[in-house]
Amino acid sequence: MTTQPAAPLQQADIKELIAKHGGADRVPSHFKIITDTSDFFKIEYNDVVLLDNVPYWMKRCEKEGRFGLDDEPKFWVRRAIELPTGATRILKLVFYEEFKTVIAGVKMTCFRSPKKEARLLDLVAGHKNFMHGRWVLDAAGNNVRILEFIRGPRFDDVITGYGSNHHDYFHKYFPQVLDHFIELVQSIKFLHDQGEKHGDIRRDHIIWDEATQVNRWIDFDYNFQQGESLFSFDMQGLGNILIFLVGRGDVLVPDLYHKQRALFDTLWGEDLSIAYKNRVANLKKIYPYIPDSLNRILLHFSYGANIFYENTDQILEDLGLAREDMISLTGRQL
Repeated sequence: MTTQPAAPLQQADIKELIAKHGGADRVPSHFKIITDTSDFFKIEYNDVVLLDNVPYWMKRCEKEGRFGLDDEPKFWVRRAIELPTGATRILKLVFYEEFKTVIAGVKMTCFRSPKKEARLLDLVAGHKNFMHGRWVLDAAGNNVRILEFIRGPRFDDVITGYGSNHHDYFHKYFPQVLDHFIELVQSIKFLHDQGEKHGDIRRDHIIWDEATQVNRWIDFDYNFQQGESLFSFDMQGLGNILIFLVGRGDVLVPDLYHKQRALFDTLWGEDLSIAYKNRVANLKKIYPYIPDSLNRILLHFSYGANIFYENTDQILEDLGLAREDMISLTGRQL
């Protein structure tokens, strides 16, 4: 017996679903039903995108959170209500962009790849430290990723709220933060062991999931053509995050110059981050109580580094040694 495909939903059906989940007073008088998302600029608030005959009621655009573009709308990333269930979803529509960068002397071309992110969604479906979702092709063949909404703050926003000052933070809170970071690196190792990479490792791409009480990586649609190392861009991203976590925020050279001139005068160019020349990587010069084993990891991401981490196994081994030293420093078993 052949199963007939479900009949396409009509406006009346969709209005009934909107009334069920949003209330009769929120049913828009006019809205478009969209099956081809190629021109995402034409998708407006309250429109309904139909994917696999599942209607998604469009809400606001998500916002950019990097490079001074905070609150810049990402028109291709939309919050939506999955009308059959009432669940909040994030819809990532197809958007291609490309840029070139140099990390630790390695030239790279980075580009968005919806297919790569879809592939990774399948791979990490059962992994607690990644965002989850599914992907479908719209009527025009665009690969749309439909993501579960993670409720919780960014991990970096959590960190900066810990402690009354750096000393208080480092001795009371950082041991647990370090364990969280090690777990995050282990999850990236899971990708690398499968021959995959995250592609856009940044601190604003880690969400603390309030429901599951774990950190979860998001946004892995970037891919890159690398030079010497398959995972070099991911490794540099992990280093940038660790520098931020150890410092309880970025230690900026201009701030030291204007507010702590004596510390500024101790710095050399080799003490700075190789990725961001206005940030200090050699944090032991700023906070002398940081264990040598931990600071040596940071120096792998400094301008003065001669040797770089090539894979997650190498940094995890060093993080394990630093963890033991943190136990000795704080007098607590982690």
